[in-house]
Formats: sequence, C-alpha cells, structure tokens
Amino acid sequence: MEPPTLRKAGSKQEEGFGVQPSSMADLGMVPSLRRSNSSLSKTRRLHHLFSNSAKQENLSSWVPQSIKKKECVYFVESSKLSDAGKVVCECGYTRQQHLEEATRPHTLQSKDWDPKKHVQEMPTDAFGDIVFTGLGQKVGKYVRLSQDTPPSVIYHLMTQYWGLDVPNLLISVTGGAKDFNMKPRLKSVFRRGLVKVAQTTGAWIITGGSHTGVMKQVGEAVRDFTLSSSCNEGEVVTVGIATWGTVHNREGLIHPSGGFPAEYIMDEEGQGHLTCLDSNHSHFILVDDGTHGRYGVEIALRTKLEKFISEQTKERGGVAIKIPVVCVVLEGGPGTLHTIYNAITNGTPCVVMEGSGRVADVIAQVAGLPVSEITISRIQQTLSLFSQEMFETLSESRIVEWTKKIQDIVRKRQLLTIFREGKDGQEDMDVAILQALLKASRSHDYFGHENWDHQLKLAVAWNRVDIARSEIFSDERQWKPSELHPVMMAALISNKPEFVKLFLENGVRLKELVTWDTLLYLYQHLDPSCLFHSKLQKVLAEEPERPACGPTAPRVQMHHVAQVLRELLGDFTQPLYPRPRTGDRPRLLLPVPNIKLNMQGVSLRSLYKRSSGHVGFTMDPVRDLLIWAIIQNRRELAEIIWAQSQDCIVAALACSKILKELSKEEEDTDSLEEMLALADEYEHRAVGVFTECYRKDEERAQKLLTRVSEAWGKTTCLQLALEAKDMKFVSHGGIQAFLTKVWWGQLCVDNGLWRVILCMLAFPLLYTNLISFRERKLQARRGLLRVRAFFNAPVVIFHLNVLSYFVFLCLFAYVLMVDFRPTPSWCEYLIYVWLFSLVCEELRQLFYDPDEFGLTKVAFLYFSDFWNKLDIGAILLFIAGLTCRLIPGLLYSGRVILSLDFIMFCLRLMHIFTISKTLGPKIIIVKRMMKDVFFFLFLLAVWVVSFGVAKQAILIHNESRVDWIFRGVVYQSYLTIFGQMPAYIDGVNFSLEQCSPNGTDPYKPKCPESDAVRHEPAFPEWLTVTLLCLYLLFTNILLLNLLIAMFNYTFQQVQEHTDQIWKFQRHDLIEEYHSRPPAPPPFILLSHLHLVIKRVVLKIPAKRHKQLKSKLEKNEESALLSWETYLKDNYLQNQQCQHKQRPERQIQDIGNRVNTVVDLLERESLKRSGSMEQRLASLEAQVAQTSRALHWIMTALRDSGFGSEEGVPTLDGVSHLRPALLHGRQEGQGLGRPRGKGITLSSWGRDFSACSQRPGSLGWDQLQRRGRTHRPAELPRALRGSGSAPSEPHGPHRTARARKPWLVRTQPHAAACDHPVEAESGWSHLQEEHKENAGSAGREAPPLGILGPAGGLPGTRRDAAPEAEAGPPSRVLVFLPELAGSGH
Repeated sequence: MEPPTLRKAGSKQEEGFGVQPSSMADLGMVPSLRRSNSSLSKTRRLHHLFSNSAKQENLSSWVPQSIKKKECVYFVESSKLSDAGKVVCECGYTRQQHLEEATRPHTLQSKDWDPKKHVQEMPTDAFGDIVFTGLGQKVGKYVRLSQDTPPSVIYHLMTQYWGLDVPNLLISVTGGAKDFNMKPRLKSVFRRGLVKVAQTTGAWIITGGSHTGVMKQVGEAVRDFTLSSSCNEGEVVTVGIATWGTVHNREGLIHPSGGFPAEYIMDEEGQGHLTCLDSNHSHFILVDDGTHGRYGVEIALRTKLEKFISEQTKERGGVAIKIPVVCVVLEGGPGTLHTIYNAITNGTPCVVMEGSGRVADVIAQVAGLPVSEITISRIQQTLSLFSQEMFETLSESRIVEWTKKIQDIVRKRQLLTIFREGKDGQEDMDVAILQALLKASRSHDYFGHENWDHQLKLAVAWNRVDIARSEIFSDERQWKPSELHPVMMAALISNKPEFVKLFLENGVRLKELVTWDTLLYLYQHLDPSCLFHSKLQKVLAEEPERPACGPTAPRVQMHHVAQVLRELLGDFTQPLYPRPRTGDRPRLLLPVPNIKLNMQGVSLRSLYKRSSGHVGFTMDPVRDLLIWAIIQNRRELAEIIWAQSQDCIVAALACSKILKELSKEEEDTDSLEEMLALADEYEHRAVGVFTECYRKDEERAQKLLTRVSEAWGKTTCLQLALEAKDMKFVSHGGIQAFLTKVWWGQLCVDNGLWRVILCMLAFPLLYTNLISFRERKLQARRGLLRVRAFFNAPVVIFHLNVLSYFVFLCLFAYVLMVDFRPTPSWCEYLIYVWLFSLVCEELRQLFYDPDEFGLTKVAFLYFSDFWNKLDIGAILLFIAGLTCRLIPGLLYSGRVILSLDFIMFCLRLMHIFTISKTLGPKIIIVKRMMKDVFFFLFLLAVWVVSFGVAKQAILIHNESRVDWIFRGVVYQSYLTIFGQMPAYIDGVNFSLEQCSPNGTDPYKPKCPESDAVRHEPAFPEWLTVTLLCLYLLFTNILLLNLLIAMFNYTFQQVQEHTDQIWKFQRHDLIEEYHSRPPAPPPFILLSHLHLVIKRVVLKIPAKRHKQLKSKLEKNEESALLSWETYLKDNYLQNQQCQHKQRPERQIQDIGNRVNTVVDLLERESLKRSGSMEQRLASLEAQVAQTSRALHWIMTALRDSGFGSEEGVPTLDGVSHLRPALLHGRQEGQGLGRPRGKGITLSSWGRDFSACSQRPGSLGWDQLQRRGRTHRPAELPRALRGSGSAPSEPHGPHRTARARKPWLVRTQPHAAACDHPVEAESGWSHLQEEHKENAGSAGREAPPLGILGPAGGLPGTRRDAAPEAEAGPPSRVLVFLPELAGSGH
C-alpha cells in the first residue's frame, strides 16, 4: 500500500534517541539469546559455511515467520486531502492503496479511526539486501518491521542472519534532522572522531538513517573512512532506524520473498516532506505503524532496542561486560532536548558537541557555568541568544518546560560531557566519547575496586590503551599485579599487545601469570584459522578414543601441543611438555564445561583463586607465551613477550625455526610472506644480541652457543640455527671464530697450514716448536700427549683423509687402466680393503647417535645429506662391479661398472674442497646451476624431439631399427645444435654409398626417400632446410642464450649470499671431522674395532664432544643468562635509538611536529576569531541598545517640549520604536544632576541587574525572598502587587504595548515596578503616592526620577542579555531618593 506520488512539504523529521525500560517479556522471543558469546560465534561461523543462496533461503523462510509489518485494514476517510487532491484515510494512504477488504462495508463501522483496532500485523514483505542505484556496488541490509516487534527478535536478526559481531559499544547519534551548517574544522573533528571510536572499539553507530541532517554527517564520515582505509581495517557498522511511512521511493524495497538485492533510488528533489535513505549506512531497520508521512514512529522501538542491546553481555578474550551505550548530540531542537533528557534520566552518558548549534550550544553554555549561576533567568537568556527564532515561537509553558529540562540535564554532570574542540585539553572526539563512558561508569553501580575494574574492562574491550593510561592507571588508584591477571589474559587472547605492555609496566609478572591451567586454556581456545590449530586437530584425530567411562577431561592436553611443537622444532629436541603418566589426574583443576570467561560461567579470575598447594607453574612461562604467540603469527605480542625472556638467543632462533616450518604448510600467500618476514626478524634479533655478547666477552658468548637449554628441549643455539637454516646467524664472525677454533682442535689458529702438512709427513717435528698449542701444558711438554693432541685436531684428520683419498683414487685408476686381470692382484685387494674401511666409516656415521635421537631420526639426517647419498651410490655401484668382476663371464661388464664408479668417487672430491674459501663458494654455484640445467633440458628436449621426429618421418620411410631411430631422432638432432649437420638433409651431398637402401646394413643408416631412376632425393628439400633453420634459430640462439642468462642470474643471486652459504655448509664438514676417528682409511679399521669393543662389549654410550654441546652448572648457567639478559636490554635500547635516528623516522617526527604546530596555530586563530566575533557581537548589541536609548531620550525631550517635530533625525533601525518615557517633567528635574536630585540615565547595555520574567511566574512574595528588594511597607502602593498581568500575544508582530516584561530585582536606592506603569495617569499616580509617603514620614518629597530602560546601574552583575529585538524600553526603574540611605 505505497503512495504513487509523494507530497511536498517543508517539514522534515527530527531524529531522536531515548532509553526507556524495555519489557522483560521481550527476552523470551528468541530462545537461548543470552547464551555465551562463544556459542554465538560458533553459530555464526557455521552460517558462513553455507553459500549465499543457502543464506538467502534461510532468511526468506525465517523473516516472514518472525517479523511482521503493519497494514491498515479499515478505510476511514480523513478530512484532509492529499497534495494531489485525493481522498485519503486517516492513516495517510489513499483508498487504492488499501487492501480490498479494507474498503468493504465493515460490521464495526465507526467515524473514528483507531490504530489499535484498524491496523493489523501481517508478514513483512520488505527485507533482504539493498543497493543504491548509481552509487557503486555497496550492498547493505534492510528489513521492514512492526513497531511492536520485540527487540530480541531484531537483535537475533542482526547477529545471526545479518552476521554482525556483537558490539563492544553502542553509539547513538542524535541531533537536528534539518540540514545545518557546521564549521569545516568542527565537521572534520566530528567525522574523524566518530569513525575512529567506532572502528577501534568495534562499535555500532545508530542513527535515523535518512539522508539529511546529522544522519547525513554520520554517513559521509563513514564514506570517507571507507574510501581512505584498507580492506583489512574492517567495516564500520552503521544502523539506520527510520520510519517506513516517511521513506521516499520505498515501493522499490517491497519483495515478499526478499530482495537480493533490492534497488533503491535516491530522489532528493522529489521527496517532498518525506526523506530518502542514506546510501552510506550499512543496515536499515524500517519501523512501520501502518501510517504514511508521520515522523517519530521509530523512536520508541529504537529506545527499546538500544536498551535491550545495553543489557547484553559481550565476552571477548576473557573480558565480560555489558554493552555500554553513549549518546552523541549535534545541534537539534525540541526533539533532541527530549532525547537528551530521556537519556540522562535513564543513566545514559551524553556527549554534546559545542559549536554545532541550537540545543547543543545552549546545553554547552549552561553546563560551563558554576552550579550557583545556573538560574532560570540565565537559561532563558541563553535560549534566546542561541535559539532566537525557535524561542520566539514557544509558549510560556514550553519555555518553562525547556528551562526545567535543561536544569535537570546540566545538574547530572557525571553523565554529561561537553566537547569543546581545542579547549580544556580536548582535541579528539573519540577520546571525549570514551571518557564520557568512563565518567559515567563511576556511578553508584560500582564501588571501590569494582568501579576501577569495570573501567579497565571497558578500556580493554575498546582496545584503547591511551584511555587506560590517562584515565585508569593514574595516581588515584594503585593496582596490585594479581588484580591485573584476568585482564592480562584477556589482552593476550584478544591480541591487544599495547595492553599487554601496559600491564607489564604496571607490575604484572609472567611467571606468576602463567599456570598449567591458563596455558591449557590458551591452547584450547586457539583461533580456528590458525595453522597450528589444524595440526593440533590432526594429532587429536590420530589419537585413539578414550573409553566413555574414563575421567572427564579436555581433549587437548599439553602433551599434544608438545608433539606438534616437536614436529616444528625438529626431532633433535626433547618434548617441551611431558606426557602425563598413567594414573595421574589431569592438571586442570576446574571442570572444563565451566571454564567460561563470562558472567554465567567461571571467570578468568577463578583460574588464579586456588589453594597454594595446587598451583602448578610451568618451567618457563615466558617461553610458553612466546610460543603461543608465535604459532598464531602475532608479531607485536611476540615482540613484547620476547623482550621479557632470559634465554633470548635460543628463543629467537626457535621462533625462526617454528615460523619457517609453518610457512611450508601455509597456503595463503600473504600469511606465508608474513611468517617468513617475522622469521627473518627473529634471526636478526638473535644476531644482534649475540653481537652484543661477543663484543663484551668472546668466551662467554661462545658458551651461549654450546650451552644445553633445558627449557627448549635440551638443544643448543648452534643446533637450532643449523636446523632453521639461519645462515646470517651461522655466518656471524663470532660463530665462525668458534668453528675455526673447533677446526683447529687444541692447536693454535695461527699455525700455518704448511706446518701442519709438514708435521703430518714427518711427525717427529712435533717435538720441536714448529707447531704451537693453545694450552700451556701441551706447549711445554714433548710427550705423547702432544702427538695425540695434534692428530686429534679436525684439521689434521681432514688432511690425512684427503691424502688417503687421493691415494685411493690413484690406486683405483691404476688398477682400472693397468692392472685389471682375471685374477685380482694385490693392488686390487688393497682397494677392496680400502673400500671396506670406507663402508665401515659410513656405517659408523649412520648409527652415530650421541644425542639419542633414535635410529629413524639419525637415518633421516644421514640420508638428507647429498654427499652421503653419493657415497652410498658409489659403494653400491662398486659392489655391483665387484660382483660382475668376480664372475668370469662378466669380467668386462665389471670393469665398465667400476669405471663408472670411479667417476662417482671423483665427484666426491667436490665435498672435500668445500672447506676452501676459494673453491667452496664456486661449488655451491655449480650445484645451483645444475638445477637450472635440469629445467633447461626439459625445454631443449621439446625442440629436439619435435624436430627429430619430423625430420625422421620426412626423410626415412618405415625405419624399423630402434637404435637407428634413436640416433635419427635424438642423437643427430642434439649434435646438430653443436654444428654437426646431416649430410643428406639438403640433397647436395647425397650419396647412396653412405646409407643402406633397405636398411639391412647394421652400420649404415637407411637411405632417405629417393628417385630410383635418377638416383636423386625425392623428399622436399625446401621443407627440410626450413625446418633445420628454424630449429637452429630456436635452439642455438634462443635456448642457449636463455641458459646463459639463467646461469648469469643464478651466479649473481648466489654470489651475494655465497659467503653466508659457504660459512653455513662449512659447519657440516667441521662437525663431521670433529667426530671422525683420527686414523685415515684403511687404518681407520683399527678405530672401528675399538669402537665395536667399546659400544658392544663394554656398553659405553656415545657422547658428543663438549666443544659442541655442554651442560653448565646451575649457578654458572644462571649467571650466564643474567648477563645475556642485560646485554639484550642494551641491544633493545640501541635498536630504539637507531630507529629514532633513521631519516624516515626523523622526517616523520618533523612532520608530526609541523602538524602539531599547524594545529596549535589553527586553534589559536580560531580562538582569536571566536573572541573577535564575540566582541563584535557585543559591540553590535551595545550600539543597538545605545540607538534605542538615544531614540528614547529624543522622544522624552520632544514630549517634554524641548523640540519640534520638524527636522527630527531618524536612527536607522530604531525610527519605528514607540516612545516609552512616561509623561511629565517636574520643576527642578534636570538632566545630569547628582544622584538623588534628578533624573540619571545610564546606557542600555549588557551590564544591568534586571531579568525578564513573564507574568505569573514571580510575584511580590518571591521578590522579597530574592533579597535586595524593599519591603511592601516602604514602597508606594503603585509598586506593590502580585505581578499579574494579562497574557501577551506572541509572534514577530506583537506590539510594544503587548510586550510587558517585569523587573525582578533592584539595586540600592531603586525600587522595581511590579506591574506596568503606563501613560500619563500612571505616572501622576506614582508621584502622588510618593508625596504621601514623604509627608507621612515628616519630610519634604524630593524629586522623583526615571532611571532609564533596564537599569544599567554601576556595579551590577552581568547575568542578563540585551533585548533580542528592537522595541521601546520595556523596563522602568523608579528612583526613590528618600530611601537612598536605607541600606536596602
């Protein structure tokens, strides 16, 4: 029933806001609405799994069943016609727009239209998605619903079907619905502040939803934020609650089955007295009461909805609070004042923006006064000053009502906040809104600690650490660390690093915070989108199900977490959290179903309220929180926690390892890049801290490398760095110096290599001083200890093995080329023994497990090395060749296999040369280029095969020999690249002697297609030549140059990091020869025999040398970690200083300072301009008052006979005023005489002591109580009375006589007229009474004078405003000289 044409009128709606108590019956409309927010979020996530079509289907079925609209079912003709002249119903709709049964004769016909009887609810026909035509593709949500819809149903629709998150704050913006002008700076401050507070706190903004007034300002603010923000900053939820019957073009929204989307057309020019919806709002609730064109229908439902939302509990991250509501006021009129009054009455804080106009400015001006000065007269003056047009149209009763409401509003200062931009330290609107909520929370609802705790919960929920620093953590309240534990956990869970940092600054200790229960809770509530969560679920899925009768315990246990962490850190680490032994009860002491961080369940605080004997703290709480933050890729949080760690180098390397492992399984490219960047950052921190340590003390720094860290799975820094492939860390100069020290063993590093080789060849030289040792006792002695120390040095072992390997290769080559007989010679037997020693050494390396990793892990580590694979391949190939060699019929095959095996043994030399600083990097480059060659061969094979097959098919007919097919297709095509052209491809060098016509000769290829008669080629030569040219073009020029370019790129790429790669791989060689027996092959068999006796017979386990892994004593380890922590703090301070000194940061600081200075200058300019405006306004008022006073003087003089009507000058703007001076001039009354002897005139300005009071408001009894008034007995009868007078007309055309304000206060020596003194008779009567009073007192009556309009006596207070409009003097003070000394 929509109107086809919309009427035009000048009135528009005014948006309102109020908080009225909602019926508790509304809560029962949606079952389980007050359930925990965790279940709400789970339900919402399930909804997101459905497709859009499924969502629309669910919405289309639920909305008509749960939400109704209102329809007029009985047509009652109205006395008013529509703009088009049509007959309409009392509801505002025409007869055609009603239902058919509404126009039929009704059994209960009545002349009066009653909405309770004649309007019925029906299923709604307007809901779904809304798109504004021509304004982009932004899609919003809308619904048409009855004004009687329970708020619980609306809230369920918004959170479940519209998918809105439960807000942390509700911001209700109210004000003028008419378009009003705001100063550009004030508008910018409002827009920026409103959107900032909504975006940072996760708030909902509720407005009237129309494209006008304050709602338009809110929409434009949201639009500007959306255009300037990135996609990951989130959308600001803006809910518009409007009246359905006042929406223009609403017929386009009607879709009985839902509009997906419905197109809405904004037509501001043709909207008439209706309004258009604002396109910048995201959601619309259109309230229907069955009428058309009536505003304000939505106010009651909006009030109930806001009240209902404010009663809901929002839980996130352990903080459970009721959703706070705040009202923001801009400009406004009577409806806005009523809205503010209702909000204040119901305890809702209000923020009024000064400078926005009308009611907002009136409240702001009055609220700035001291309580003693907030009088009725002062409020009325302010109303007349800021709302003059509206003030003149109000009746006396409305003015009194307004005055009373404003008084009640400003008296509740704890709920009222005035935002004065640039004043009182207020700069940002968002801060003012949040401060208003905190100020309101300091009410009678909370006392003592509960009050502060509630404020802190609000700040954490809003994620506004600036508010917490300035308002909560002040000198007024001293927090105990234990009181901050619940909110600290909430900040951790909800990823609010600034609050974590704030709590740590205020005394929270992580060692006291993290217990087994809290840590388990953290892992049980991981973000489902986290990759670690999915890995943890896989581990749980692989675990066998527990019996149903078993004890109730959470599925996720810490040993499950430890299993996943070991996969990430590596099997070389021990589990960080042990598996509970059989029979142990779960560590979690609280029943799991009750661990909820809301008001209904067990709060986080209860996790810490346990008996002292049951609190179980973890080994390293900082480590536990750091891992928990890293696996969720929370950069800022992990950075803060890492700064609290002691074992910081190991922690940084472990974080790098975890992140790199997680990145391998991450599918999202952005998350993968973030993980790798964060891993590099932690590697850089490890390098930075180690650099600080190495600069201070090299020996202690090297101890940090090999120290076994119990907290990190009994591993070392060096092991973690190697496993994480942190090349920057391993290539550090201090670590390379340590590796060099290990490489040289007990020898001095400065020994020349030639000395070592010389002593190897002639070991008696060791008894000389040719070789120097680090230890003094070895340097002094000349015995076997010196020889043992020399030959146990890895550098000596390496060169002995190199020498031995060269001898082996030479002997192997000699046997293959010279001495390979059917019966093996002694040289060949020596090779067999030599190879057997190599096999024994490879087996020793395979089973060598000093860290007790297990055979599987050791085997995996062994075969992950390329050189070990090459050794195994060479050994297996040698065994195959030896087997063939021992079989007489396969002797030659054995020699061929052994020859190929010799190539593999020669390739093994490349590994030996990796220790060289010159050759090592080149070998790395060669290995990388081998990968390029592999991919190049794939491209080359495509061209070779394609050309070869085409060439073979064109030239040769039915070649059946496979070997010659391979030669023609692959071999000849490949050789063509290098210039070996086929002789017969062009027919020039064709000869039958070089080929076999039938293909029967096994040593000749088959002849190409030819003419048997002329003995000439029959194939198309032009085609084969063209194919050959194209083939050479692409292969020789394109592909070969591509290969060269790939090699060049690889070389440049590797060359930049080749030093780091070489230093990283150098460790593997040093560690290999550090653990290798000193004797070279084949003498190494003696060492292997010794190891067999030691391990198998004597059962002595293998031990890693202390130089690579050492366990320190507790005292020594504690001192070392303290020293490391101290240097870590120095490193962080240096990093902060360097960050501040960076050019980018300095430029940013300078820019911020310039902006600050500009803001200050702008504020100062605004202050000056505002002050100038006030002074000009005051000056204009003074000039106007002076003009009226001069006109009054001229009129008085003319009436007294001192002038004529001719040539009277006219005063602009005041010539129309009627004279106000009463008739009469007595003898002796001159102008300018001393006080008490004549008439004294005072300028009519702002300094007067008279207030305007309407008749009937104050009588004489009230004047008496004011003080400084005369007793009735002392005044003439003309000055006494009740103050009553006939009511005066209102409006701009009222006459001067009708306008009768009354004086309510006098100064000494003056008395006030309590009723109007009019005309000549009144003045004479007053004079007579004055004479009678003087005669009764026994003295002569002095002259009686007029003290001009409105007093203006010197020394009076400035508590009244000048007249709002021009007119005759309406206030008369009568000077009584006989009372000059009375003291009144």
